This record gives sequence, C-alpha cells and structure tokens, in this order.
Amino acid sequence: MPSLPSLDDLPGASSVLGLLRRVGATAVNATDVLAHGGFVTDEQYSPYEVVSTHRVHKLRRYFPDDVPPDAPVMLLVHALMISGDVWDISPDTSAVAALHGMGIDVWTIDFGWPEREPGGLERTLTDHALALSDAVDEVSAATGRDVVLGGQSQGGMFCYQVAAYRRGANIDSLITFGSPVDTRAPMGVPMSPENAAVLARAYLASGLARRISIPGWAMRAATQMLTPIGVAQGKAQWYANLHDRERLLPRERLRMYLDGQGWTAYAGPAFAELLEQFMVHNRMLEGGFVFRDRLVSLADIDVPILTVVGSADLLATPPAVRAIRRAAPRAEVYELNVPIGHFGIIGGARARKLTWPTVGGWIHWRDGQGELPAALVPADRVEEWDADALSGIRRWFGTAADLSVGTAVSAISGAVGAVRGAEDLVRAGVDQLARLGELGDVGSETRISLGLLLDEAARRDPGAIVYAFGDRVIRHGDFKRRVDSIVAVMLGLGMRPGERIGVRMASRPSLLSALAAISRLGATAVLLRPDGELARELALGRVTRLVTDPENVPVTAVTDLPCSVLGAGSNRDDLPGHVIDMEAIDPDRVRVPAWYRPNPRNAEDLAFVLFTGSGAGTREMLITNRRWALSARGAAEAAGLTATDTVYSVAPLHHSSAILHAMAGAIASGARLALASDPDPDTFWSEVRRYGATHVSYTWTSLRAITDRPPHANEPDHPIRVFMGSGLPRGLWRRVAERFAPARVVEVYASAEGEAILANPSGEKVGSVGRPLPGTPEVRVVDYALASGPHGSSSAGSVSRGIVTDADGYARPSAPGEVGLLVVRGRGSARQDVVPLRNLVEPGDSWLATGDLFTRDEDGDLWFVDHVRSLITTADGPVLPSVVSGTLEAVPGVALATAYGVGDDRNDGNEVLVGAVRPLPGARITGDALARAVRVLPRAQRPAFVQSVRIPTTTWARPDVASLRRGGVPAPRRNVTVWCLAADGETYEELPRA
Repeated sequence: MPSLPSLDDLPGASSVLGLLRRVGATAVNATDVLAHGGFVTDEQYSPYEVVSTHRVHKLRRYFPDDVPPDAPVMLLVHALMISGDVWDISPDTSAVAALHGMGIDVWTIDFGWPEREPGGLERTLTDHALALSDAVDEVSAATGRDVVLGGQSQGGMFCYQVAAYRRGANIDSLITFGSPVDTRAPMGVPMSPENAAVLARAYLASGLARRISIPGWAMRAATQMLTPIGVAQGKAQWYANLHDRERLLPRERLRMYLDGQGWTAYAGPAFAELLEQFMVHNRMLEGGFVFRDRLVSLADIDVPILTVVGSADLLATPPAVRAIRRAAPRAEVYELNVPIGHFGIIGGARARKLTWPTVGGWIHWRDGQGELPAALVPADRVEEWDADALSGIRRWFGTAADLSVGTAVSAISGAVGAVRGAEDLVRAGVDQLARLGELGDVGSETRISLGLLLDEAARRDPGAIVYAFGDRVIRHGDFKRRVDSIVAVMLGLGMRPGERIGVRMASRPSLLSALAAISRLGATAVLLRPDGELARELALGRVTRLVTDPENVPVTAVTDLPCSVLGAGSNRDDLPGHVIDMEAIDPDRVRVPAWYRPNPRNAEDLAFVLFTGSGAGTREMLITNRRWALSARGAAEAAGLTATDTVYSVAPLHHSSAILHAMAGAIASGARLALASDPDPDTFWSEVRRYGATHVSYTWTSLRAITDRPPHANEPDHPIRVFMGSGLPRGLWRRVAERFAPARVVEVYASAEGEAILANPSGEKVGSVGRPLPGTPEVRVVDYALASGPHGSSSAGSVSRGIVTDADGYARPSAPGEVGLLVVRGRGSARQDVVPLRNLVEPGDSWLATGDLFTRDEDGDLWFVDHVRSLITTADGPVLPSVVSGTLEAVPGVALATAYGVGDDRNDGNEVLVGAVRPLPGARITGDALARAVRVLPRAQRPAFVQSVRIPTTTWARPDVASLRRGGVPAPRRNVTVWCLAADGETYEELPRA
C-alpha cells in the first residue's frame, strides 16, 4: 500500500511551513512585547558613579575606576524631554562607551524625571542652565582641567547659554549635536516660524503655559507628529521583522527608549520660558535672554565650537543649527555634517562610525594630542543648506497638513482677535494695549504720570523687566520697592509735591529711579545737563532742591539749595560737607506724612523741565504729564513697540529724545528699556547683542561713531529693527539706512511749545519728520518773514511777529516747498511767557508758535528746517544754516557738516557765513568738490569760508556750533584745512598755512 506523502512533499509546503513558523515566531515575540514592553536583553549599561546630588541635577562620572591619567574631560548634557540615559542606551549606541574607549574622562549631568522629583514640575530653564554652570565648576574642580561641554538638541542650547553666561570660564570648547540657534530659520514641518510664534504667543497669553506641565507621553507624541513619515517607516520596518528576534535585539533598547521609556515630563514654567525666549523671541540668535537677573548673549562666547549638523534633520534644520556662527561671531566654529536625522546624530549607526570618532579626535586635538579631524570644516566655508529635503517633506505632508496648521492659527487668531487682534494682543498684552489706547485720550483732569504707569506695570507683572544696564536687569517689583524707598527718603528730607527738584546725573539706573521717585512724590523733575551751565539752568528751571550722583556733585555749595546725592558707589568720605547722602538714610525709619498720596498729579501738571541751547541761548522745555503721555503713545506706535521689544537708549536720559521717545515709548508699550553704559562702539555692539536690542534711540549725530567705523564683529545679523530719535542729519541717515538694513529710521519731532508730535514711521523719505501722530493736535506751516526772526532771542512773542498774513488778517499757509513757521493748535502753554495766537486761521481759534521753521511737500509730509533763532544774518540777508550744512553733507567723503555765523565788525554788524565739515575716515575733501556741491545754492547762501575740522559735539551729540563760533573766522592750522570762496563766487581756494 503506497505511503501517504509527508507535509513537506506537498506542493508549496515549504512556503506554508515558513509562513506558519513566521506567524508562530511573531506571536511568541508579540506576547513578550506585550508582557514586558519589549524584548529582554542581556546588554549591560556602562558603569558610573553618582558623584553628587543636587536639587535640580545629579552628576555622573562614567568608568570611575578606569580613568586614564591626564585624560581630557567631557561633560554631556541631554535635552529636558528625555532622560539622561540617552548617552548610554545600549553598547552599540553608547556615547560614553565610545568616548571612554578613546581615553576621555566622561561625565554627564542628569536632570532626572521632573514628575518624580520634589518641585521638579516647578523648574525653569534658568534653573537647569545654572545647574549646568554649577556642574562645570564641580567637574573642573574635581579633575583640575577645563571641560569640553557637549549637548544634544536642547542640551546643546544649554551649553551655548552657559558658555556665554560664564564668559568661557573653565570651558575648553563646545560640541553640540543638532542644537538650533535661529528659531526663525526654515522648519522641516508644514508650519512657518511666524505661525509657530503666533501659536506660542497665544498659548502664553492664555495663562496656561506656566501652570500646565507636559507629560512624557505627550512630549513623545508631539515630537513624533513632527516627523510622521520617519516614525511610520520605522514602525512598519519593526513590525515586518517582528518574527526575527535576533535581528531586532541589537536595537531593541533604543526602540524601547524612543517609544516611551526615555521620555520625561516637561515642567510648565520651563516650557513657558522656552516659548517666550526662543519662539516668541529669537534670543539665542538676537541676545537678551536672562538667567535670574543677568543678561546673556551668545556673542559673549569666545571658546571654539564644534557643531554637528544632521543634513536630514527636520527638527533642527541645518540653517537653524548653523546660525551659531552668526550668533557667536567671536568664536572659532567648525562643522561636522552627518547625513542623518535628529536623533541619529548621536544614536544611530553613523554616530558610531562617524560622530563619536570625530568628536574624540576634536577633543584630543584640543588637548594637543593630534591633528584636527579631516571631516571638520570651518563654518565660514560651509555652503548654505540645500532645502530640497524640506521641500520634499512638505510635499509628503501635502495641502491637508498646511490647511490644518493654518486652520489652527486662524482659529486662535479669530478667538483672541474678537477683542483686539491676536497678533497685537498676545504680543503686547490686553492690559498694556488698553493702557496705550487710554494715553491718546487724556483729559486735563486725568491722573497720569510716569510714576503711575510704573506702578500699574508693577501691579500687573512684578516679574517683568523694566530696564537693563550693563549685564543686569531690574524687574518691576524690585524697581517699585527701590523707588518707594527713595520717595520715603525724599519725604524725610522735607521734599514736597509741586516742588521743582533739579536732577544732575549721568545716564544711569539711579537717574531713572530718581525721575520715577520725583513723579511718584508729585514733584517736577528739572533735568540739568551734566555739561550745561549749572547756575543758568538752576535759575531757568526755578529749582528748589538739587539731587545728583557722586560724579556730578557740585564742588561747592550752590547758593542755599539743599543738595543730596543718590546712587551706589558714592564714597562716604569724599562727599563735600554741604551734601546729604541719601543712601545713608534708612527709609524704614522715616515717618511718612499723613497727607502723602503716591502719584497725585494730573495731566496738566508739569512733569519735566528739559533744556536746549547753550550759553545765553539756553532755554527751558516744559513737559506736562499729558504731553509726556502723548509722546509715550506716539513713540510706541510710530516705532511699532510691543512688550516683546527692547529699546536701547544711546541718548542720555536728560535729553528730550530719551525722555519723550525711548523711555516713554518703552514704558507705555511694556518693552524693556536698556541704558547705554558707554558711547564707545565696542560697548554699543556688545550691549546691543547682550540686551537683544530691537530698537535703538538716537539724538543728532550719536550714531556716527558706529556708522562710520569699520564693521564690528558683533554687527552682522544684529537684532535692531528700528532706529528712533530726532535730529539725525540726512547724510548720516542715509549711511545708517544703507549699512544696517533692513532696520529703518523713525524720526520723531516734538515741539518745544505746544503738543505737536510728528513722526515718519516708514523712514522712506530721508529727512522728513512725517505727520502728526494720531491723538496729537493739528499743525500747520504758515508763511514767515525770515528777516523778522528774533535771531537768538527766546521770546515767543518776537517769533510770532514774523508770521505773514493775508488781506483778511489770517495767517497765509505756506506753499509746498516754501519755508514757513510751524504752529500747533492749542489753548495755552506751560510757560507763562507764551501767549496763544488767537484768530490765526479762523475766528476764535487758538494756536502756539513752535519757533521752528518747516517745509511741507506735495504729499503733506513735513520737513524740519531750522529754529528761527538759528538764522544767520549776513549782509545779503538771512541764511538757513541747515540748508548750507545739508548741501555740504552731499560732498563725497563728508561725515558731518554744520554752518554758523561769525560776527564781523567790519560788515555793519552782519555775520560771515562759515561752513565746517568733518571727513569720513581716510577721505580727502577738495575745494573743487566743495565748489560743485554749493553751486545748487544761491550766491548769497554760499559760505565765505569752509574748514575741514573735527567738529565738536555736545553730550546730546549735537554739533557744538558755539565752540566753533568762538574761534572766529577760521584760519588754517595743523589738521585743519580752510578754503575761502573766491571773488568769482564759484570756486574755493585753499588757504596756505602760516
């Protein structure tokens, strides 16, 4: 009887058996995965010792019993959303094992699992960064060597921040792995950086960010959603090989780590700080992030950097990572390019073959034990990233993903925009925008003042930063306590509301504190210029008391005025006997009078007295609380200021540009105010980077030093968006706009009389001051007889006498391009000697003469020409000095120009017209160039003499014409060239030196 065929003899039996065996193996392996979360392996972790345990971190040292003598030291830093085991997941992918095998002493910082640590979910980014700084100290002390800091993703960001914070102390070099620096760089997901910022602002504005921590599973899900294609491919490959345990085992611990075991919670305060510092702002690149109360900028890094870039990294794209070379211009930056994605840089097969051998080679090169690895390329020789990968991924996502992101952004914007518009709302805050709107509707009885606005800001958000100076910041809550203490001391010294208190200080935090205290007391601050004529300004300002800083204490008593000194650094032994040290008075021991009420003043009360001019031409500028509030609102709107900005004031605080534009605009908008500590260009660029300055205030020529010098190392990719101020000469304006593009210039004008506030927000018309800001009074330019000007007189009445009227007695409006007097509608002035002009353009109206000459163009934009009192009276008639100086600025090679008159007794008391030019560095000016330039002027307006000279400037950076005038008719001398207008009136002849 024939035997039955076996199963193996049946057709296709082998394939069926193979399938059954595969199904069986898959079932067995799947059961193990379900029971244990994965396959159990016999792989061993690298040995380590927990050297120390702290509130935020633990410090591990790997292979502690096998550290080679004099081994270079590396401290590795992980990102917050994953555990510290990322450096030693399995033997095949272990970074610590690879580095140890190359003779390196390896340490890691472990931030633990915040959800399991006491207070772990209350941590901030600052807590982690300062913990890393402490770890650097500890490792360096234990080993006696500088530390190589290495960090993956956000861990690398911590490395950058700590290196900047420490100014490189005890740090040999930095190595970062896929660590982004520019959060405005293209993203590898279907969301623009702008949309991401909108979502971040909205989430912060909701108030949820600091209160809700993100669990580890949510962090894992969110990260995987950003790269769904790669995640899906990886899972499909794993499932396809589930039958082959031996094939999966080598990467099993890595899979289990990435699928859940390695993800930790993200503390709410830390996540909120991440959004605010690096999504809403771009502080890694632009600067201005804060550790506790200290400002930090990556521009302070000067240690070598190796940045490892994943060319297929879609979480930290190559442009975002490579931005470190722009953020840290002083550092020597090298790049290693690895053709892999984000995590594979440190955990994949290529990491084992390329990343870690190259990193080890870098460390030994830094230790003097080898050559620079050949795979490393100086960052400035790396070509820009080819964005084909990004485009391809976006095509994979398709239109649906773009629509989903756009819909989310639109939904948030629509919901918040029901109140005032999402963009503005989340950037400036509901309360701050509402307050800004109120500043445009201030009645005479409205309670408004500098002190009140600061009080309101401190009540809203005491932790917000009010100003920065040097490398420190002051928060609203601390500033309020300081100001209240000063007020108590002032009350103890007998100061009272309504007094005029003279303040003579350098531009420093003590000056801002003094101004806020005087406002809160209800007095008037008279800002005395440190280089001004003290006696004259005291008399004009009707000062009853004097407050100074240690550097500006009068050597002798000023008549019978009580004098007090305020500010840290005062030497108690060196103070003159007539001076009271306010810092020595304990505010807690002062008995505050029962009548005292903080911030009692109304809109029409006098807030500040400023000064313009010099010598006999010195005059006061009276600023009411209403005018200051209007200026605050106007500056904020014209410059586009929001609570996310930082205003860096180059102008000293006793200048109207600083008081009315920089300080006022910053306080009104909630932006930070940063005070320049020194006018030196090196300090300027260092502080712009450290502060993350988005707006820079100027006055007159204060920007010349940074504009006309060679490029600074910190200048490329600067964060400045707006230069705002007043008096910028047109030639310098053009150079500023060209050199620092795309930053724009916003010129603002505030009249000395009346409440005219003009601004040119676009900056497109160089030299124009634009138009009146919304909420400010109407202005007009009326015909003016220049020959009738007061020529130096400060009398407002004498100014108005030059107004030209028509047959009906009304002021005649100036035609476009014609010079006229600017008048502003208003009922009266804070100055008693200013009389309103009645019935000027219509019956019953009231106007104030500003004393300033303007032109109006065909579009209605206004152009400042000169002050009436600046007119130069020559034998041929009055000359406008700004017209002459503007013409001379057009001469090639001229950095700055001015024009003035010199008295000449031989010319019937008329003045000789003189021009002065300052050449650009290395430039040579010729008489022929001068002649070609001035041909556009009528013969009577061509200067009789032009001198090439170092034009002096005042502390306001305005050309010091008075000093030049005292020199009389210029004569050639060393470093001074003088040209004289020839008899033909067309050419200039260079005068020989004696």
